[in-house]
Amino acid sequence: MREPDEKDALTLVLDELIELSALKVGLDHIRHDHERTTAEQIKISQIPSPSFSEDQRGQYFLDRFYELGLTDIHRDAVGNVLGLRSGSGTEAARRDRLTLIVSAHLDTVFPAATDVSVQVRDGRLYGPGIADDGRGLAVLPALIGAMDAAAVETMADVWFVATVGEEGTGDLRGVKHLFANPEFVIDGFLSIEPGPANNITYLATGSHRLRVTYTGPGGHSFGNFGTPSAIHALGRAIARIAEVSVPESPKTTFTVGVIEGGTSVNTIAAKASMLLDLRSNSDLHLAHLEDEITQLLYSAADEENDRWNSHKVEVGIEPIGHRPSGSQASDSPIVRAAVATARAVGCVPHLDDAQSTDANVAISLGIPAVTLGGGGEAGGVHTLGEFFDTRDAYVGVQRLYMMIILLAGLQQHNAPVLRKRISEPAL
Repeated sequence: MREPDEKDALTLVLDELIELSALKVGLDHIRHDHERTTAEQIKISQIPSPSFSEDQRGQYFLDRFYELGLTDIHRDAVGNVLGLRSGSGTEAARRDRLTLIVSAHLDTVFPAATDVSVQVRDGRLYGPGIADDGRGLAVLPALIGAMDAAAVETMADVWFVATVGEEGTGDLRGVKHLFANPEFVIDGFLSIEPGPANNITYLATGSHRLRVTYTGPGGHSFGNFGTPSAIHALGRAIARIAEVSVPESPKTTFTVGVIEGGTSVNTIAAKASMLLDLRSNSDLHLAHLEDEITQLLYSAADEENDRWNSHKVEVGIEPIGHRPSGSQASDSPIVRAAVATARAVGCVPHLDDAQSTDANVAISLGIPAVTLGGGGEAGGVHTLGEFFDTRDAYVGVQRLYMMIILLAGLQQHNAPVLRKRISEPAL
């Protein structure tokens, strides 16, 4: 954890911009819009939106983007909802304009049957998904409204995007699709997640996720005793995995997150499976970890077979997720802009450790990207006790508003921090 303390040129730029009507009006609008933003956060959070089932919440954003006057509004092939706030210049010059993505994710970790109603207690909002990413999603319309209220004219095109598949086995499919489009050259990426107004995530933790399944002949626990068991093989594998050594730096981790299998208490299991999550801040270390664990998985099947002089237990390994890792310099322009905007709203900037967010894909491709907090205080994230404290949460929106202006440039006032890329790198 690091707290930058040097004042640089971008802070000085903001000191000048803050006196402009476009900044003052926008910042005032955000503060006065706080209660409406909170109400919309509650409304959004009460629309069920598990990964792979984001359509209903996506429709909400299609309608909101139309209400807010964005253009080129559409839902893409995987379900992302996009709307454009065009930069300055003629349509003919659009290809030469910078492109900034401002995003939050539609999906939650909670199954469809989960009660997602929101309760207000002691000034806090309680409900599954109220923070992650109900807060980020509510901030999108708030930012658009502020830009319109202040008649902001950015130099870059700003696409507001509600993405799918950020959580769990969604495997970042929304942002992967955005960056796989060779016609859509993205110059900068800004993701909004729950978190305070000073937080800056600029490093990406990679992950590989595997579904591991052991199969065997099965049988009666007494009558067929001596038959190898899929569950016993799974247990051997888990015990072996638990003893794996990983480096502290770069941080590298593993966990068996879910186990399933068996039919009854008196059955030799014919099938047993687990979900494995492997993570690292280094793609190289992540690959080494996966190789090591893969060998252990096969060895566990061999050990179970050898125990019963058999060859009937087999193992299948299915990749179900691949999130790339990546890094960028702490003094890169987009990180410096994030530092400057945090200071501008009276916060001490905090450069976070590597995380796994929608920004992973951009960072892995060398495209400037950060994930910033939407303001307020969140807790219990990914649990039924998730909460969001709205006190002064508008400060996070103000910070994001200034971040967009720094990155995209304000016509006749400041050049954009972003720079035009030649072409889109392949995923």
